[in-house]
Amino acid sequence: MTHAVDIAILGAGAVGQLICRQLTVAGMNVGFIGRSALESSQQVLSFTPLASADDKQQQMHAIPYSVPILTADALDNIRLVIVCVKAYQVLDALSPLLKQLPSQCHILLLHNGMGPHLALAPLINAQANGRGLSLGTTSQGVLRQAPWQIKQTGQGLTQLGHFAGAELTKHYRNALLAAIPSSEWVDAIVPCLWQKLAVNAAINPLTALYQCPNGKLAEPDFSEVIKGILDELVMVAAHDGVSLDKSFLHDRVYQVIRLTAGNFSSMHQDIAHQRRTEIDQINGYICERAQAHGLSAPVNAELWTRVKQLAV
Repeated sequence: MTHAVDIAILGAGAVGQLICRQLTVAGMNVGFIGRSALESSQQVLSFTPLASADDKQQQMHAIPYSVPILTADALDNIRLVIVCVKAYQVLDALSPLLKQLPSQCHILLLHNGMGPHLALAPLINAQANGRGLSLGTTSQGVLRQAPWQIKQTGQGLTQLGHFAGAELTKHYRNALLAAIPSSEWVDAIVPCLWQKLAVNAAINPLTALYQCPNGKLAEPDFSEVIKGILDELVMVAAHDGVSLDKSFLHDRVYQVIRLTAGNFSSMHQDIAHQRRTEIDQINGYICERAQAHGLSAPVNAELWTRVKQLAV
């Protein structure tokens, strides 16, 4: 007997496909929300797992698996939507679906940067009772090799937590934690998102502007600007009611730079491929929150402007 799909993923990028794979393996009934009725009702995906220490000499083989593609008018049974689109796509992609989703459906945002949660929370709260909003961040490494083909490139922590409206039920919370390796449910998710934002705000714009791998940022030439980015972020977060440890963030940024020294950031890749970046939701978010409190964040503002000019 086939069970109806009750978890839908919006966004079939690398992270969306990885989460889909992990939930599918854990026995959950997962589908993607299609962008048009023209997409096939079933899609074969290809997943190449992360090579273990024992497998490094071997070629890791791709694993094919099949996932339903759901149309916007076939969402009656959906109880959890995991949103994995780019931060700047969240509102446009999700808003039209809110009226199609059942009132007890929960929304989980899983994207880089910050901002969409503030615009989305009032829309969620305005809906019928039962709807809620959770937020998450993941550091799992994954590379999209073709539209429906991904390769896992690294392990990393995934943090999830409640933000607004009705809380996610224990059933789905446990399902997510069981399916996603190194995942945890945290009581206060917003500080975790600010911590991830600090890493992105320091690494992404600089690697995009200087067209360099992450490791180059360990050079002394970048230390002053990284300090400025983090000083402003900590100040702005404090005015938003989030207390962050500046030295912890500094150490964390440099730890990520070391651990991913040979990698190119997502913003570097976006600029290299002439795609829109998430700068508005990263350094731009810091500037917008600063402005909301009557503050200025000149270091982040300059990076925001320069990346925007580069992306034109």
